[in-house]
Amino acid sequence: MSRLNKLIAELCPDGVEYCELQELFEIRNGYTPSKNNREYWEDGTLPWYRMEDIRKNGRILVDSIQHITPKAVKGKLFSTNSLIIATTATIGEHALLKSESLANQQFTYLTRKEKYLKILDPNFVFYYGFVLSEWCKSNTNVSGFASVDMKKFKKFNFPVPPLPIQEEIVRILDRFTELETELETELDLRKKQYEYYRSTLLGMEDNDKTASFKRVPLEDVAYYSSKRINASEIDSENYIGVDNLLPNKRGRVSSNYVPTEGTLIEYLPNDILIGNIRPYLKKIWFATNNGGTNGDVLAIRVKTEVSSLLLPLYLFHVLSTDNFFNFDVQNSRGAKMPRGNKKSVMKYPIPLPPLSEQERIVNILDRFDKLTNDISVGLPAEIAARHKQYEYYRDTLLSFKEKVE
Repeated sequence: MSRLNKLIAELCPDGVEYCELQELFEIRNGYTPSKNNREYWEDGTLPWYRMEDIRKNGRILVDSIQHITPKAVKGKLFSTNSLIIATTATIGEHALLKSESLANQQFTYLTRKEKYLKILDPNFVFYYGFVLSEWCKSNTNVSGFASVDMKKFKKFNFPVPPLPIQEEIVRILDRFTELETELETELDLRKKQYEYYRSTLLGMEDNDKTASFKRVPLEDVAYYSSKRINASEIDSENYIGVDNLLPNKRGRVSSNYVPTEGTLIEYLPNDILIGNIRPYLKKIWFATNNGGTNGDVLAIRVKTEVSSLLLPLYLFHVLSTDNFFNFDVQNSRGAKMPRGNKKSVMKYPIPLPPLSEQERIVNILDRFDKLTNDISVGLPAEIAARHKQYEYYRDTLLSFKEKVE
C-alpha cells in the first residue's frame, strides 16, 4: 500500500469533507488602478499581476512585471499564498502568489480565511486549482463578454482532506513538476545549441568558411505575394493569421477565426509566411498547401527565375534566425502596434551558397528542428509523455470520495 493510500485509510476511511469556496476563502476581484494617476505607478514596488505574468513566468509567482505604489491600493493588499484565477477572458488560468499583491480585474482572488490557514495547504489549493479551472470553463455566462457564473463559483465544492494527505499529494505532484522542468531546461539548452549551429551554418557567425558566402538582398531572389482571393474559398485548414502561426518554428495550428467576406492574400506551397505586426514578428511557417492570409502576414515566395539557385526550405531557415528577426524589429514602424517594413524586409542580405551546400544545411537543420520541436520524437516527445502522465496522476490524486454525514 502506498503512503498516500495508507494515510487515507487511517485518516479518512469514510471519505473527505467538502466545503463551498465561500466558506473556505475570501473571494474578491482584482482591479486596475487609474493609469492617469502617476502617483499610482511611478516608482511602484508592489506587485500587480496580469495574464502576461503567468505566460512569462509560470504559475508560481514571486514578483510581477508591473508594479504599483501604496497609494494605488484600496484598503490592503491581498495576502501571500492567495490563488488567483481568471474568471473572464482567458478563463481558468490560475497561479499561486508568493507575495502580498494586487491583480487586474480579470482575476478573482481566493484567500484562505484565518480559521483555515492551518487546515488548507496553499500548494494543495494551487493543485486543486486545475480542477476548479476546468469547472470554470464549463460554467460561464456568455451574454456579451464570457465570464464565470460567480454565484455558482462561490458554491463550488472544494475538498478539505486531512493536512498530512494534502502534503503527501503536494510532494508527489511537486516531484512530477520537477522532472518535467528538468526536461524543459534540457530542451531549452538544445534549442540554444540549435540556434547557434543554424547561425553558424547560415553564415551569421564570423568564420573563414561562412565568410565566403555570397550575399544578395532578399528582393533579388524572392517577392511577397499580392494576389487576392475570395475569403469564401478559405476554411480553418487553409487560413493563416498571426494568431495561428507558431513562433520561430515550422508549425501552425487551426484558426478559431476565419474571415467569410472580402478578399485575402493568396499563398502557395513552399511560400514562407511571417508575422508582420508586433508582437508576432517572430512567427514563421513554411506553407505546404494553398490558402489565404491577411495583411498582418507576409507570404514570401522564391522567384521562378532563381529557383535553380535557391531552395525555399533553405530560405525558410535563413528567415527563422534571430538575425532576421532583429533586423525586422529594428526596421518596424509605428508606435502602438509596430509593423514590419516590407521594403526594409526585402533588403535583408541572404547568404547564398551553392545549391549542394544549401541541401546539406537544410538536412542538418531539419534534423535539429525535429529533435527540438517535433512532439513525436526526442525531448519534446518525452516531455509530452511526462506531461500526460502528470495530468493523469494529478486527476487521480485529486479525486476524493466525499464524506456523507
